[in-house]
Amino acid sequence: MSLEKVLSIAGKPGLYKLKTQTRAGFLAESLLDGKTINVSGRQNVSLLSEIAVYTLTEEVPLREVFQKISEKANGKETISHKVSKEELEEFFFGVLPDYDEDRVYASDIKKMVQWYNLLVKNGLNDFSAPKEESKEEETKTAKTTKTAVPKAAAPKTATPKASSAKKGGATKSANSRKT
Repeated sequence: MSLEKVLSIAGKPGLYKLKTQTRAGFLAESLLDGKTINVSGRQNVSLLSEIAVYTLTEEVPLREVFQKISEKANGKETISHKVSKEELEEFFFGVLPDYDEDRVYASDIKKMVQWYNLLVKNGLNDFSAPKEESKEEETKTAKTTKTAVPKAAAPKTATPKASSAKKGGATKSANSRKT
């Protein structure tokens, strides 16, 4: 499974795997304890594939940061997120040397290390880029499929609809009122 189905839910610890959509939101399974929860549409939810880290030159997708951590840790779990702030910053500097120290806080680094370890623990350690070929193939397939030709509208008849006056409605002649 890729990072497109892994979520972070504000106010809830850990990460969640998207299971299915419901009328009012969706169901998500916790990667910490395996429990399934109902998430409403009003809760603040972030897909890990949409998160990026500030550097001095650009924003680096979280997937690439996880890939670099994985290379440094040989695909295994890395340092604990409970180590001191200085150790976390030193570790992250080794992973991403040009990260923006003014906008990336120690709490952000702690969260990224915790998420990485949780993903590796659950066997979600493929941080490679999503395959663009499959998207291109879908586009080609969509272009080659036949499009439905809309049916022609039925021709309108020339006879007008009957009005309420002809049916004895509210409009009466002046002669019929005098009697």
